[in-house]
Amino acid sequence: MRPLLAHCIWPTVARFSVHHVDGIRVGLLGCGVVGGATLRILREHRDELSARVGAPIDVVSVAVRDVARAREVDLAGATVTTEPAEVVGDPSIQVIVEAIGGVEPARGLILAAIASGKHVVTANKELLATGGAQLLEAAAAAGVDLLFEAAVGGGIPIIRPLRESLAGDRVRRVMGIVNGTTNFILTRMSETGESLAEALAEADRLGYTEADPSADIDGHDAAAKLAILATVAFGATVVSGDVQREGISSVTAEDVSAAHELGYEVKLLAVAEADGGQVAARVHPAMLPRTHPLASVRDVFNAIFVEGDNVGELMFLGRGAGGAPTASAVAGDVVEIARNIVSGGRSTISAGYGTKAAIRPTAEAPVRYYVVLSVLDQPGVLAAVASSFARHDISIASVRQEGSGDQATLVLITHVAPEGRHRATFDELQSLDAVKEIASTMRVEGTSEA
Repeated sequence: MRPLLAHCIWPTVARFSVHHVDGIRVGLLGCGVVGGATLRILREHRDELSARVGAPIDVVSVAVRDVARAREVDLAGATVTTEPAEVVGDPSIQVIVEAIGGVEPARGLILAAIASGKHVVTANKELLATGGAQLLEAAAAAGVDLLFEAAVGGGIPIIRPLRESLAGDRVRRVMGIVNGTTNFILTRMSETGESLAEALAEADRLGYTEADPSADIDGHDAAAKLAILATVAFGATVVSGDVQREGISSVTAEDVSAAHELGYEVKLLAVAEADGGQVAARVHPAMLPRTHPLASVRDVFNAIFVEGDNVGELMFLGRGAGGAPTASAVAGDVVEIARNIVSGGRSTISAGYGTKAAIRPTAEAPVRYYVVLSVLDQPGVLAAVASSFARHDISIASVRQEGSGDQATLVLITHVAPEGRHRATFDELQSLDAVKEIASTMRVEGTSEA
């Protein structure tokens, strides 16, 4: 099958003759929630993993910020240092697990590890979404593995299925709920009628938010994850800056209630589509029909919906955050690399990986919208509004009008039309004397049209 873009095949690991390996020595950078849980998993399952791999896996060196800090996991048996460069520079270590987070010094440490011939496992979505191409090209040139299953969806296996199981198909679309905090907030708003502020306070009380929740609320976290998913799914590099981003800060309890009346749920969706040699990627709140599988994903769970030419529709569901689920994915990558070391194989990346994706202009993206207008309750207003949509070649799928004194509320859902034409219509509506306010606009996804 001819690929849609310069498609990255990421074939299943090549297997060669088994090498005699006394053991796999791992260096761990960071021993916080994810790093500590990874160390615990690798130790608790050491015998079982050794049988699977053909050699024992041992974490022999750990870099931490504070050696004296009390931890749930015992660091005895490993060299402990506050200098991550010492771990990277240890010639006896074959695999580096980066669990520091952030862009720097993680980028420099990973590049140094790759340059010294070490394989790397990371869950660093921020780094991968901005500089992943540089790291993967360096790994390919050095002949080492760089794996990152845990960067998207926590413990949900999604990167490996995209790069291996679906390598023979053409993925057209990836759509998912990839941020647990916002999904919890929207679930609370849906089930209790709380405002966004009230639901956010509850998420904070339960420990689901960061000290600064803006990365979640404003969609930055979801955009980084979508960039990684789109890159793997379509085989061309997409970075965070390519993703059109809108968070949930403007979603109101009234929006959620109105969605229910129409048979929808409100979710923060990450959507990437490939068509005509271009990629469109966007993160935004959207109304989903309650019959859609993603509409029933509750609380902090994540789910990723994949559509392929031949495989049809697939959905991957699970806990998208937390130390144990994320560490499970990290440990899985360590095991894959260990098997490669024993077999003499490698999880190869095609030379075409570094191709930059052609990004479709936002204005050309086909979308549907839910629109709420506050208008004067007088004859001819509905016709004027409909004429505005018609002038921009947008068809209205449904309309509902409710009067209240001398004002009325119009609730419309459009048929699919380019984003740019919708935006032009909204601008025109703002200028109509009869339209007092555009109270809400929200995309509609998951229908037969979109």
